[in-house]
Amino acid sequence: MSILIYAEHDNKELKSETAKLVHAASQIGEDIDVLVAGHDCAAVAQAAANISGVSRVLVADASCYEYQLAENISGLVVELADGYSHILAAATTTGKNFMPRVAALKDVAQISDIIAVESADTFVRPIYAGNAIATVQSSDQLKVMTVRASAFDSATLGNAAPIEALTQAHDAGLSSFVSAELTVSERPELTAASVIISGGRGMQNGDNFALLNGIADKLGAAIGASRAAVDAGFVPNDMQVGQTGKIVAPQLYIAVGISGAIQHLAGMKDSKVIVAINKDEEAPIFQVADYGLVGDLFDILPQLEAAL
Repeated sequence: MSILIYAEHDNKELKSETAKLVHAASQIGEDIDVLVAGHDCAAVAQAAANISGVSRVLVADASCYEYQLAENISGLVVELADGYSHILAAATTTGKNFMPRVAALKDVAQISDIIAVESADTFVRPIYAGNAIATVQSSDQLKVMTVRASAFDSATLGNAAPIEALTQAHDAGLSSFVSAELTVSERPELTAASVIISGGRGMQNGDNFALLNGIADKLGAAIGASRAAVDAGFVPNDMQVGQTGKIVAPQLYIAVGISGAIQHLAGMKDSKVIVAINKDEEAPIFQVADYGLVGDLFDILPQLEAAL
Protein backbone atom coordinates (compact mmCIF):
# COMPACT_ATOMS: atom_id res chain seq x y z
CA MET A 1 0.00 0.00 0.00
CA SER A 2 1.49 3.33 -1.07
CA ILE A 3 0.04 6.29 0.80
CA LEU A 4 0.35 10.00 0.02
CA ILE A 5 -0.28 12.51 2.82
CA TYR A 6 -0.78 16.18 2.13
CA ALA A 7 1.15 18.20 4.73
CA GLU A 8 -0.72 20.91 6.62
CA HIS A 9 1.49 24.01 6.96
CA ASP A 10 1.79 27.77 6.55
CA ASN A 11 5.06 27.73 4.54
CA LYS A 12 7.00 28.28 7.77
CA GLU A 13 5.86 25.64 10.22
CA LEU A 14 4.45 22.14 9.87
CA LYS A 15 1.08 21.89 11.62
CA SER A 16 0.47 19.21 14.24
CA GLU A 17 -2.23 17.61 12.07
CA THR A 18 0.42 16.13 9.77
CA ALA A 19 1.99 13.91 12.44
CA LYS A 20 -1.50 12.68 13.35
CA LEU A 21 -2.16 11.86 9.70
CA VAL A 22 1.04 9.81 9.61
CA HIS A 23 -0.16 7.84 12.63
CA ALA A 24 -3.49 7.20 10.90
CA ALA A 25 -1.73 6.18 7.68
CA SER A 26 0.53 3.77 9.55
CA GLN A 27 -2.57 1.72 10.35
CA ILE A 28 -3.15 1.30 6.60
CA GLY A 29 0.38 0.55 5.37
CA GLU A 30 4.05 1.31 5.80
CA ASP A 31 4.96 3.05 2.53
CA ILE A 32 4.08 6.65 3.45
CA ASP A 33 5.05 9.73 1.44
CA VAL A 34 4.36 13.28 2.57
CA LEU A 35 3.71 16.03 0.02
CA VAL A 36 4.75 19.55 0.98
CA ALA A 37 3.36 22.07 -1.50
CA GLY A 38 4.14 25.72 -0.89
CA HIS A 39 6.72 28.43 -1.44
CA ASP A 40 10.00 28.83 0.47
CA CYS A 41 8.90 25.85 2.56
CA ALA A 42 12.23 24.06 3.15
CA ALA A 43 11.77 24.21 6.94
CA VAL A 44 8.39 22.49 6.59
CA ALA A 45 9.94 19.69 4.54
CA GLN A 46 12.65 19.15 7.16
CA ALA A 47 10.03 18.91 9.90
CA ALA A 48 8.01 16.40 7.86
CA ALA A 49 11.12 14.28 7.27
CA ASN A 50 11.58 14.07 11.04
CA ILE A 51 8.26 12.24 11.59
CA SER A 52 8.69 8.54 12.27
CA GLY A 53 7.10 6.32 9.64
CA VAL A 54 7.59 8.71 6.72
CA SER A 55 9.36 7.01 3.80
CA ARG A 56 10.11 10.21 1.87
CA VAL A 57 9.06 13.82 1.57
CA LEU A 58 8.07 15.27 -1.81
CA VAL A 59 8.46 19.04 -2.09
CA ALA A 60 6.68 21.18 -4.67
CA ASP A 61 8.18 24.60 -4.00
CA ALA A 62 6.76 27.22 -6.35
CA SER A 63 5.03 30.58 -6.15
CA CYS A 64 1.79 29.11 -7.54
CA TYR A 65 1.51 26.92 -4.42
CA GLU A 66 2.26 29.67 -1.88
CA TYR A 67 -1.36 30.19 -0.86
CA GLN A 68 -2.38 26.56 -1.50
CA LEU A 69 -5.21 27.49 -3.85
CA ALA A 70 -7.48 24.49 -4.29
CA GLU A 71 -7.38 24.53 -8.10
CA ASN A 72 -3.57 24.43 -8.16
CA ILE A 73 -3.11 21.93 -5.33
CA SER A 74 -5.73 19.52 -6.66
CA GLY A 75 -4.02 19.48 -10.05
CA LEU A 76 -0.69 18.67 -8.41
CA VAL A 77 -2.14 15.86 -6.30
CA VAL A 78 -3.98 14.35 -9.25
CA GLU A 79 -0.74 14.36 -11.21
CA LEU A 80 0.93 12.36 -8.44
CA ALA A 81 -2.04 10.12 -7.64
CA ASP A 82 -1.33 7.22 -10.00
CA GLY A 83 1.48 5.94 -7.81
CA TYR A 84 -0.67 5.61 -4.69
CA SER A 85 -3.50 3.53 -3.27
CA HIS A 86 -4.53 6.10 -0.63
CA ILE A 87 -4.42 9.90 -0.49
CA LEU A 88 -4.96 11.51 2.91
CA ALA A 89 -5.44 15.11 3.99
CA ALA A 90 -6.56 16.65 7.25
CA ALA A 91 -10.23 17.63 7.47
CA THR A 92 -9.30 21.32 7.76
CA THR A 93 -10.36 24.22 5.58
CA THR A 94 -7.47 23.40 3.22
CA GLY A 95 -8.19 19.68 2.99
CA LYS A 96 -11.94 20.18 2.66
CA ASN A 97 -11.26 22.68 -0.14
CA PHE A 98 -9.08 20.69 -2.52
CA MET A 99 -9.71 17.00 -1.73
CA PRO A 100 -13.25 16.87 -3.23
CA ARG A 101 -11.71 18.21 -6.44
CA VAL A 102 -9.13 15.40 -6.38
CA ALA A 103 -11.87 12.80 -5.87
CA ALA A 104 -13.95 14.25 -8.71
CA LEU A 105 -11.02 14.43 -11.11
CA LYS A 106 -10.10 10.81 -10.30
CA ASP A 107 -13.77 9.74 -10.48
CA VAL A 108 -13.82 8.13 -7.03
CA ALA A 109 -15.93 8.69 -3.92
CA GLN A 110 -14.30 10.70 -1.17
CA ILE A 111 -14.44 9.29 2.37
CA SER A 112 -14.71 12.27 4.70
CA ASP A 113 -13.78 12.87 8.33
CA ILE A 114 -12.53 9.40 9.22
CA ILE A 115 -11.95 8.82 12.93
CA ALA A 116 -10.62 5.24 12.84
CA VAL A 117 -9.01 2.76 10.46
CA GLU A 118 -10.24 -0.84 10.52
CA SER A 119 -8.32 -2.06 7.47
CA ALA A 120 -6.86 -0.79 4.22
CA ASP A 121 -10.34 -0.46 2.70
CA THR A 122 -12.58 -0.02 5.75
CA PHE A 123 -12.87 3.16 7.79
CA VAL A 124 -15.02 4.68 10.52
CA ARG A 125 -16.57 8.13 10.26
CA PRO A 126 -19.27 10.12 12.11
CA ILE A 127 -22.56 10.95 10.40
CA TYR A 128 -25.62 13.00 11.40
CA ALA A 129 -23.46 15.52 13.29
CA GLY A 130 -21.90 12.72 15.32
CA ASN A 131 -25.22 11.16 16.35
CA ALA A 132 -24.21 7.94 14.59
CA ILE A 133 -20.96 6.29 13.56
CA ALA A 134 -20.71 4.65 10.13
CA THR A 135 -18.26 1.95 9.08
CA VAL A 136 -17.51 2.48 5.39
CA GLN A 137 -15.85 0.03 3.03
CA SER A 138 -14.50 1.34 -0.27
CA SER A 139 -13.92 -0.74 -3.39
CA ASP A 140 -12.30 2.16 -5.28
CA GLN A 141 -8.78 1.44 -6.43
CA LEU A 142 -7.76 4.86 -5.11
CA LYS A 143 -9.00 5.91 -1.67
CA VAL A 144 -9.30 9.69 -1.28
CA MET A 145 -9.88 10.55 2.39
CA THR A 146 -9.98 13.44 4.79
CA VAL A 147 -9.03 12.62 8.36
CA ARG A 148 -10.33 14.13 11.58
CA ALA A 149 -6.88 14.59 13.06
CA SER A 150 -8.19 15.11 16.59
CA ALA A 151 -9.20 11.43 16.66
CA PHE A 152 -5.59 10.20 16.29
CA ASP A 153 -2.44 10.52 18.37
CA SER A 154 0.65 12.07 16.84
CA ALA A 155 3.36 9.91 15.33
CA THR A 156 6.66 10.13 17.14
CA LEU A 157 9.66 12.10 15.88
CA GLY A 158 13.21 10.97 15.19
CA ASN A 159 13.28 10.09 11.50
CA ALA A 160 15.48 11.31 8.66
CA ALA A 161 13.42 10.58 5.57
CA PRO A 162 14.88 11.60 2.21
CA ILE A 163 13.56 14.83 0.68
CA GLU A 164 12.89 14.95 -3.06
CA ALA A 165 12.16 18.09 -5.05
CA LEU A 166 9.35 17.97 -7.60
CA THR A 167 9.53 19.89 -10.84
CA GLN A 168 5.75 20.29 -11.20
CA ALA A 169 4.60 23.90 -10.98
CA HIS A 170 1.28 24.39 -12.72
CA ASP A 171 -0.91 27.43 -12.19
CA ALA A 172 -4.44 26.49 -13.22
CA GLY A 173 -5.23 30.17 -13.75
CA LEU A 174 -8.72 29.70 -12.31
CA SER A 175 -8.26 31.61 -9.08
CA SER A 176 -5.86 34.03 -7.45
CA PHE A 177 -4.99 35.09 -3.93
CA VAL A 178 -6.21 38.60 -3.09
CA SER A 179 -5.70 39.09 0.64
CA ALA A 180 -6.01 37.46 4.03
CA GLU A 181 -7.62 38.98 7.09
CA LEU A 182 -6.20 37.17 10.07
CA THR A 183 -7.00 37.50 13.75
CA VAL A 184 -3.74 38.28 15.54
CA SER A 185 -3.59 36.73 18.98
CA GLU A 186 -0.96 35.64 21.46
CA ARG A 187 -3.19 32.79 22.51
CA PRO A 188 -2.70 29.31 21.05
CA GLU A 189 -4.59 28.33 17.92
CA LEU A 190 -7.86 26.56 18.73
CA THR A 191 -7.10 23.34 16.87
CA ALA A 192 -3.62 23.06 18.43
CA ALA A 193 -4.36 24.20 22.00
CA SER A 194 -4.05 21.72 24.86
CA VAL A 195 -6.53 23.74 26.95
CA ILE A 196 -9.65 25.52 25.64
CA ILE A 197 -12.26 27.56 27.47
CA SER A 198 -15.41 28.28 25.45
CA GLY A 199 -18.38 30.52 26.07
CA GLY A 200 -21.94 30.11 24.85
CA ARG A 201 -25.21 31.96 24.74
CA GLY A 202 -25.14 32.09 28.54
CA MET A 203 -22.40 34.73 28.33
CA GLN A 204 -25.26 37.10 27.32
CA ASN A 205 -23.07 39.48 25.29
CA GLY A 206 -19.65 39.87 23.74
CA ASP A 207 -18.29 42.09 26.52
CA ASN A 208 -18.81 39.31 29.05
CA PHE A 209 -16.37 37.10 27.14
CA ALA A 210 -13.71 39.20 28.89
CA LEU A 211 -14.51 37.10 31.98
CA LEU A 212 -12.78 34.19 30.22
CA ASN A 213 -9.56 36.10 29.55
CA GLY A 214 -8.06 35.88 33.03
CA ILE A 215 -8.73 32.15 33.30
CA ALA A 216 -7.35 31.56 29.79
CA ASP A 217 -4.19 33.51 30.67
CA LYS A 218 -3.59 31.46 33.80
CA LEU A 219 -4.15 28.15 31.97
CA GLY A 220 -2.40 29.10 28.72
CA ALA A 221 -5.70 28.35 27.01
CA ALA A 222 -7.33 29.25 23.72
CA ILE A 223 -10.78 30.83 23.83
CA GLY A 224 -13.62 29.34 21.78
CA ALA A 225 -17.35 29.78 21.44
CA SER A 226 -20.50 27.91 20.56
CA ARG A 227 -22.38 28.59 17.34
CA ALA A 228 -25.15 30.26 19.34
CA ALA A 229 -22.65 32.82 20.66
CA VAL A 230 -21.25 33.40 17.18
CA ASP A 231 -24.67 33.71 15.56
CA ALA A 232 -25.69 36.19 18.26
CA GLY A 233 -22.72 38.36 17.28
CA PHE A 234 -20.92 38.00 20.60
CA VAL A 235 -17.61 36.89 19.00
CA PRO A 236 -16.21 36.36 15.48
CA ASN A 237 -16.84 33.05 13.71
CA ASP A 238 -13.17 32.00 13.76
CA MET A 239 -13.74 31.19 17.45
CA GLN A 240 -16.54 28.72 16.74
CA VAL A 241 -16.16 25.15 17.99
CA GLY A 242 -18.53 22.53 16.62
CA GLN A 243 -19.73 20.57 13.62
CA THR A 244 -19.74 23.70 11.44
CA GLY A 245 -16.77 25.27 13.22
CA LYS A 246 -13.48 23.84 14.42
CA ILE A 247 -13.12 20.25 15.60
CA VAL A 248 -10.95 20.17 18.72
CA ALA A 249 -9.72 17.54 21.17
CA PRO A 250 -7.62 19.30 23.83
CA GLN A 251 -6.44 17.80 27.11
CA LEU A 252 -8.92 20.08 28.93
CA TYR A 253 -12.10 21.68 27.58
CA ILE A 254 -14.08 24.08 29.76
CA ALA A 255 -17.60 24.88 28.50
CA VAL A 256 -19.11 27.98 30.09
CA GLY A 257 -22.77 28.81 29.53
CA ILE A 258 -23.02 26.26 26.72
CA SER A 259 -26.13 24.07 26.74
CA GLY A 260 -24.53 21.33 24.63
CA ALA A 261 -26.40 21.12 21.34
CA ILE A 262 -25.33 18.06 19.33
CA GLN A 263 -23.60 20.29 16.77
CA HIS A 264 -21.31 21.66 19.48
CA LEU A 265 -20.71 18.29 21.10
CA ALA A 266 -19.63 16.90 17.72
CA GLY A 267 -16.77 19.38 17.72
CA MET A 268 -15.36 18.80 21.21
CA LYS A 269 -16.56 15.50 22.69
CA ASP A 270 -13.17 13.82 22.03
CA SER A 271 -11.54 16.18 24.54
CA LYS A 272 -9.67 14.25 27.23
CA VAL A 273 -11.30 16.06 30.18
CA ILE A 274 -14.50 18.12 29.85
CA VAL A 275 -15.64 20.63 32.48
CA ALA A 276 -19.11 22.20 32.18
CA ILE A 277 -20.39 25.30 33.97
CA ASN A 278 -24.11 25.95 33.49
CA LYS A 279 -27.02 27.07 35.65
CA ASP A 280 -29.34 24.52 34.03
CA GLU A 281 -28.68 21.15 35.63
CA GLU A 282 -30.59 19.46 32.79
CA ALA A 283 -28.32 20.91 30.08
CA PRO A 284 -27.12 18.21 27.64
CA ILE A 285 -23.50 19.30 28.13
CA PHE A 286 -23.51 17.51 31.51
CA GLN A 287 -24.04 14.18 29.74
CA VAL A 288 -20.54 14.33 28.27
CA ALA A 289 -18.80 16.32 31.02
CA ASP A 290 -16.29 14.68 33.35
CA TYR A 291 -16.88 17.49 35.86
CA GLY A 292 -20.01 19.62 36.07
CA LEU A 293 -20.69 22.74 38.10
CA VAL A 294 -24.28 23.97 38.32
CA GLY A 295 -24.50 27.68 39.05
CA ASP A 296 -24.40 31.23 37.75
CA LEU A 297 -21.31 31.66 35.59
CA PHE A 298 -21.06 35.32 36.63
CA ASP A 299 -20.48 34.18 40.21
CA ILE A 300 -18.38 31.14 39.37
CA LEU A 301 -15.89 32.58 36.86
CA PRO A 302 -14.43 35.23 39.22
CA GLN A 303 -14.10 32.58 41.94
CA LEU A 304 -12.41 30.18 39.52
CA GLU A 305 -9.96 32.83 38.37
CA ALA A 306 -9.15 33.76 41.97
CA ALA A 307 -8.62 30.11 42.88
CA LEU A 308 -6.27 29.61 39.93
